[in-house]
Amino acid sequence: VQLQASGGGLVQPGGSLRLSCAVSGLSLDWYAIGWFRQAPGKEREGVICINSSGERTYYKDSVKGRFTISRDNAKNTVYLQMNSLKPEDTAVYYCATDGGCIGNPDFWGQGTQVTVSS
Repeated sequence: VQLQASGGGLVQPGGSLRLSCAVSGLSLDWYAIGWFRQAPGKEREGVICINSSGERTYYKDSVKGRFTISRDNAKNTVYLQMNSLKPEDTAVYYCATDGGCIGNPDFWGQGTQVTVSS
């Protein structure tokens, strides 16, 4: 199983980014995928998850209304659309399998850096 996150970068406050998580070795028809992040000096935290039925679970209240998750099963890829970015969103973002979207990730991808700064 491999998960490859990409799409990070430097963006100004208020800007947008879309992260991608390309998954191989398993089918999104059967697995939930979550996005997690780790800011400097802080513990890793859950952000949002999408299950095999397309239901979304927010782990982080502060991203509601700004972040959304979607998936393309044909491409076996999950996306994290981040709008109205704030400096406190700066972190390394990871995707992971997250069975049932209960915040219990197991297979991790490598992270992608998101920096929100003017």
